[in-house]
Amino acid sequence: MLLVQIQFNTYSVILMAVLLLVIILLLIYLLKSQKEVKSLANKLNKIEGELHSQQLKDIDYKLNPHLFKNVLNSIQSHAYQTFHSLDSLSNVLDYILYESSKKFVTPQQEISFAMSLIEINKIKLSPLFDLKVKQKVRENEPLLNQKLMVPMLSTDLIENAFKHADIQSPNAFISVTFEFKDNIFSLTVANKISKKEPIQKDNTGYGSKMLEQRLNIVYKDNYKLDKFIEGDVYIAHLKINLLDYKAKVLAAR
Repeated sequence: MLLVQIQFNTYSVILMAVLLLVIILLLIYLLKSQKEVKSLANKLNKIEGELHSQQLKDIDYKLNPHLFKNVLNSIQSHAYQTFHSLDSLSNVLDYILYESSKKFVTPQQEISFAMSLIEINKIKLSPLFDLKVKQKVRENEPLLNQKLMVPMLSTDLIENAFKHADIQSPNAFISVTFEFKDNIFSLTVANKISKKEPIQKDNTGYGSKMLEQRLNIVYKDNYKLDKFIEGDVYIAHLKINLLDYKAKVLAAR
């Protein structure tokens, strides 16, 4: 009886040792798998980042000449130029040549660029045209001068307002409002819609598609872009939460 008890205890010890060994091996396997999964996730994130960077480069390559052509067309539409228009043109070209190639600019730089772009487009309008431009920017905002904005996000909304506005009727108008408070960048553009049928071109809508593509790639769920019509007024509103975007970028590092 004692021998049987000893044998049973021996088998129990061996069984426990085997189970313990299996558990240890499983833990080692799981830890190794977790490391491999994490390594694979990091590689996928890196590949995704490189893909997004390449997509943005491709977009910028097409977008910059497109904007450059529009700016030159605005200048050429008048035989005379004022010093103010030429100065604004210089600012816009500097931005296109030197800042647009950068991944990010500050909200302040983007607003300054947009203001110069508006000045250039103003030469298309009569001095009596109702153009309202407002800046509601808090100068003490901590993110106002941090490089968190993709350059030239304002371009499409502003250019479309000047392109499709009814500039002939007496009650025509264009309204542009920049706002930066609580670390949120907002741009609202409104214009009375022209009754004339727009001339259809092959590249019509390209700028809008590129804008939404760039926003989706970079800001994902940290932005909102609304476009709608109220009566005969077209309104576009872009809102980017730069604080939430920055927090997610830091958390992903």
